[in-house]
Amino acid sequence: MNRSLLDGLTGRFEPALIDEIARVGIYQEIEEGAYLIRPGSYIRSVPILLNGSVKIMRPDTEGREALLYYLGGLDSCAMSLTCCLEKKQSEIVAVAEEKTQLIAIPVEKVEEWICRFATWKQFVFKTYQRRFDDMIATIDSIAFQKLDERLLAYLKKKAQSCQCSVLQITHEEIANELATSREVISRLLKQMEKIGYVKLSRNKIDIL
Repeated sequence: MNRSLLDGLTGRFEPALIDEIARVGIYQEIEEGAYLIRPGSYIRSVPILLNGSVKIMRPDTEGREALLYYLGGLDSCAMSLTCCLEKKQSEIVAVAEEKTQLIAIPVEKVEEWICRFATWKQFVFKTYQRRFDDMIATIDSIAFQKLDERLLAYLKKKAQSCQCSVLQITHEEIANELATSREVISRLLKQMEKIGYVKLSRNKIDIL
C-alpha cells in the first residue's frame, strides 16, 4: 500500500501500528451508492474511512431501513467491530453516500491489535463511544422531537456529512430513513420551502 494514503493516521496511531496497517490493510475505493455491508453477511474486515461518507441503517421485516448514524473521515463502524469480535452475522446495512476511500483491516487483526497497541485500543473504545452517543441522539429525536424537527436535524446532519448544501435525494429515501411515509415528508418539505428553509426541485433539496 502507498504509505502516503496513511498520512492522516500520523499522530493518531503509533508508528509501529501504522506500519502494520500498511502491511495488512487493503485500500478500497467505494463508488457512491455501493453496499459495503448487507444483513446476514459475515464481516471479514473493519473499515477505517479515509475520505467520503457511509450511512449505517437497520432494516425491518418489511424492508424499510431506519438511519442509525453516518461515518466520516478517519472513522469506523462499531457494528462492524462487534460482528468481527463476536463472529456474528451483520444486522445492518452500510451504503456509501459518496465516493469513499477506506482501508479494510482483516478481522483477525482487530482483537490482536487491542492487546498490542494502546492507540488501537483507544480507537476502538472511542468508536464505540461515538456510536453510542449517536444512538442516544437518535432515540432522543424519536422520543422527544416532532417529525418536522427530526427532518430539519436530518437534513443538517446529512449536509454536514457530505460537506455540501445541495442534497441529491428523493422524498422516498428520506421517508425510509426516518421511518415514515413519503407523503408526510413531502408535505413537511413544502412547508419548509414556504418559510425559506429549503428550495425543492426534482430529486434535489437546496438547504438555504
